[in-house]
Amino acid sequence: ETFCLNCGILALDEPTTNLDHANVESFARALNEIIQQRRAQSNFQLIVITHDEPFVQLVGRAENADYFYRVRKNEQQHSVVERQAIADF
Repeated sequence: ETFCLNCGILALDEPTTNLDHANVESFARALNEIIQQRRAQSNFQLIVITHDEPFVQLVGRAENADYFYRVRKNEQQHSVVERQAIADF
């Protein structure tokens, strides 16, 4: 609770940039622990912006979330937001 008391949103923008594989795995484990601890908190939301798909696989397990959103460019170079099931990833 560094910035506020009972803060419900944790937003991470490219959190694995400049981390080696061992530190990415350690960070994913720590984030999974936070998710488990905050599961009972009704206002908890985790937002992760990343290009690191192996990291997504480490964090995005079925017991943590049902789905995630993927943003990609279509043929016209417009951004498309797609909801994807964790089980399909």
